[in-house]
Amino acid sequence: MSTITQNIANLLTHIRQAETAANRKANTVQLLAVSKTKPSSQVAEAYAAGQRHFGENYLQEALEKQQQLSHLSDIIWHYIGPIQSNKTRPIAEHFHWVHSVDRLKIAQRLDEQRPVDMPQLNICIQVNISRESTKSGVFVEELGALVQQIIPLKRLALRGIMAIPESTDNSDDQLTTFLAVKEALQGVESPPECFDTLSMGMSNDMETAIRAGSTFVRIGTAIFGKRSA
Repeated sequence: MSTITQNIANLLTHIRQAETAANRKANTVQLLAVSKTKPSSQVAEAYAAGQRHFGENYLQEALEKQQQLSHLSDIIWHYIGPIQSNKTRPIAEHFHWVHSVDRLKIAQRLDEQRPVDMPQLNICIQVNISRESTKSGVFVEELGALVQQIIPLKRLALRGIMAIPESTDNSDDQLTTFLAVKEALQGVESPPECFDTLSMGMSNDMETAIRAGSTFVRIGTAIFGKRSA
């Protein structure tokens, strides 16, 4: 068994254990393998181990991998990096999910540029839950208004919110912040029916995020090893 295969197996075991500990139904948390800076050969190895959801931050690198792995027809690509306006067309054309929508202009461009012969593009609004100046995302008090502005966009499926809280090793602080993200999701008035996704939690806080209600945990190093960038 390869290292990547073993790492995925170990992570899935930990995720299922965390679901049980949090009194959640089995398989309600998806593993999103963050494959940025990793070669397509390692993505293919993870795919062979049963992994289907892959997250990429760098557009050109992701497009190259998608071309190299186009024979893997059921792979699901997630864009999780910051979005510049001039990058929205290839994102709209080549991804299944976008986790980092932080303003209406980006949502509108993704909607306009999503090919009509493709399914709706699943998107999450990025929330700056810790109000850090170095991070993208709307503040919680701005979330409801942005949700209502995005709902009419027909080529998008507004699935939920994504957050990257301020890093801390204190599990109590982690839980408090993650619960605030969940409260933000639940506090949106008149959301779309599919507004059920919480993309939060990484290697150092995965169990706490699951306890708070995460539905996608974004894991890179624990699968592929340390990144080069």
